[in-house]
Amino acid sequence: MVPLNAKKTTIKAVTFDLWNTLLFESDDASATRAATRAKNVAEALHGLGLDASVDQVTSAVNKTINSLLRTWGRNKDVTHVEQLHMLVGHAFDGKVIFREEWISRLSSAYISPIYEVPPYINPDTHEVLRWLKDHDKHIGLICNTGITPGFSLRKILTRESIAQYFDAMTFSDEVGIRKPDPKIFRLTTHKLKAKPSETVHVGDNLRADVWGAKGAGLKAIHLDTIEGKDKTALSDPTSMVSRSANLGTQKTTLRVPDKTIAKLQMLPTALAELNSAKPLCP
Repeated sequence: MVPLNAKKTTIKAVTFDLWNTLLFESDDASATRAATRAKNVAEALHGLGLDASVDQVTSAVNKTINSLLRTWGRNKDVTHVEQLHMLVGHAFDGKVIFREEWISRLSSAYISPIYEVPPYINPDTHEVLRWLKDHDKHIGLICNTGITPGFSLRKILTRESIAQYFDAMTFSDEVGIRKPDPKIFRLTTHKLKAKPSETVHVGDNLRADVWGAKGAGLKAIHLDTIEGKDKTALSDPTSMVSRSANLGTQKTTLRVPDKTIAKLQMLPTALAELNSAKPLCP
């Protein structure tokens, strides 16, 4: 227990999850992107002199996702280029040697769906990020990437005019670590020049965001809403969205959020309540 005369910790930094927190999805977005990806990758492979049908590419992407999920289950990640190697390996049963000159064309096709079927910004995002900047808070982003790599997500955040708010962005494919591993949280707080105890993390996933943040010594605010989620993908237990959201076996109830909010616009109030919370009696 905290002694009565303990000093309150001032919140100096706030970190955010990205998907389903700052960026929202439409229903069927995942399925539409999957179909677009298979078509575009098949065309790219044909242009490189490698014949693969759309069905063949679809199967290769699914096998790549299965491989990724095993890695993600260990809270590790691979680079975007490693994903491309995996994709080609699965598409041609390991019989084709990957060539570095293929990267640009394959990468463009592989990530093209995020631009053709883009996510949309949480309507509260701009207002909340401006409020944090106006109140001198350091702002960070901690994102578990999927098929879309960090460099593409940066472009989307720039397009949405919110990239400038962040003092640090950490993407799992770039650092090789995924939430809930405490190292990805501490890496980000270090970039923000804030102690974990001075930082609040905001996200929608109880395991990745709440369990992870609390395990790293941060406070955690759970954004508990179905708004902005691809409900079709979440209801399909075979989809990457559903399977990645349910990775891990930790009992998340053992680490409860410090606050729960239904909308991002409630964040300033939640932060104020955390900042003014009195220490517990011994």
